[in-house]
Amino acid sequence: MTIVSRHVLSIAAILFVGSAAFAQDKSLRNRIDEHITKGWAEQKITPAKASNDANFLRRVYLDLIGTIPSYEETKSFLADTNVDKRPKLIDRLLDDPRYADQQADIWQNVLISRTPLNPEASRSRSGFQKWLHGKFASNEPLDRWVKEVLLAEGNSQDQGPPLFYAQFRALPEETAVAVTRIFLGTQLACAQCHDHPSDNWTQRDFYGMAAFFARLVMIDAGGGMNNKKFVIGERRTGEVLFTGPAIEQKPGQKGEPVYAKFLGGKALIEPPVPKGFQEEKKGTPKSLPKPDFSRKEKLAEWLAAADNPYFARAMANRLWGQFLRRGIVHPVDNLSEKNQASHAELLDLLAKEFVAHKFDIKWLVRELMNSKTYQLSSIGSEKEPLAFEQMPLRPLREIEMINALRVAGDWGSDSLPASLDNQMRRVFGDAVDGRGEFQASLTERLFVNNSQLFRSAITKKQGGLWHRIHFAKEPVSQRVDQVFLSVLNRIPDADERTRFAAHLSKGSIAASDTTVEEAIWALLASAEFRFNR
Repeated sequence: MTIVSRHVLSIAAILFVGSAAFAQDKSLRNRIDEHITKGWAEQKITPAKASNDANFLRRVYLDLIGTIPSYEETKSFLADTNVDKRPKLIDRLLDDPRYADQQADIWQNVLISRTPLNPEASRSRSGFQKWLHGKFASNEPLDRWVKEVLLAEGNSQDQGPPLFYAQFRALPEETAVAVTRIFLGTQLACAQCHDHPSDNWTQRDFYGMAAFFARLVMIDAGGGMNNKKFVIGERRTGEVLFTGPAIEQKPGQKGEPVYAKFLGGKALIEPPVPKGFQEEKKGTPKSLPKPDFSRKEKLAEWLAAADNPYFARAMANRLWGQFLRRGIVHPVDNLSEKNQASHAELLDLLAKEFVAHKFDIKWLVRELMNSKTYQLSSIGSEKEPLAFEQMPLRPLREIEMINALRVAGDWGSDSLPASLDNQMRRVFGDAVDGRGEFQASLTERLFVNNSQLFRSAITKKQGGLWHRIHFAKEPVSQRVDQVFLSVLNRIPDADERTRFAAHLSKGSIAASDTTVEEAIWALLASAEFRFNR
């Protein structure tokens, strides 16, 4: 063994062992750390240090409930000397009502495109989000509610799931691309026009999956502009037509029907159509009776089954990517042979344990967050830590920025002014690209630096942070600490305390004085506030 390898292993031992009990504890969190540590040793990687309490506190709040801790919550956690305070905090936040808010918002964006083919779908999300919120609030197993998405019963406002198909106008090709990408981690789009150039999927594989959706019909069930209701009906007959590679197609060419076939598996066996059955095929019907045989039911059963070779791996990888900020296979929706996992055995383990625990999302999230891997510092030399040797930075989503600004300014239970809320949703709405990479925005910088609307969040709230600091009687160093604990959830270092204390000492008690406002704004405008670290 080389000196470097011994050095890496010794660091890993300090970080991940700590006691003889670790070797005896075969919980998933510890097996995660064993796999990750093994990778570091093999690649001669020196990991980052463990995150400090302040970074961990802010991280878990943002990841689990979509906001930062309050001043009082921060003070309490940092002062707590209980060795179990981290796992206890994770448990408490998993039971917080805001957990369902945060996860429903994240998964709504996974399931419903920001720019769907059906624009009315993007204006009618409230029913779907309410339904999804209920699933996370009750911790319903993932496989069960994914089946509900695919069955799409009821309507999109009162029940929710039909909105998933409605966003594609129930077009079979578009639906097949989304279903395989989101739930199976498989990119089939290229196989629509030709056999996949870098994977094993053929056009017939693509149209075999599209055939499951060929009989779906989107039905307008009324409602206003912003709460349109959609129902998904299903015909008993109908096929997709295959005309061969796009480059070989000719005008007027008629295709041959392709029957439903499970991805990488067998063709669907269907009973014959009942004798004398006739289906109304003129126009879009106002309703459709439930067919005696449903392709979408068979697809839902197969897709979310415990023995599906794709589903558990894709979902475990997606959840890992959500909390560790990079998939074991990355991007998380491209589990192809050409895009190998960084830790294949670990991904297999996650999928196996997720199935064994009946797709319990909270259980898996708890294990991920209690791992030493999740709790590593974000401070390190790697911009893209491929071996999970440090925690990557994550830009806050627009709703997280709104929530964090409200908590930092101590708005209590009050919402930010509607004008500010709406502007922040526009400015911070597209912070990442398709791979999850941060996209710097000039509009965002100008808004934060120059907008009086943004500044109003600091000064407008009576009894908020600005009011308390401006009229405080405590020594100036304590006021500096309160600003840092409120906004960045940490104590300032010595240099920061000295500089901010000197700045605040220049201020007066006059209501028009902007000294306190400038101090608070400097932290709100910082990259440290903008990112979850």
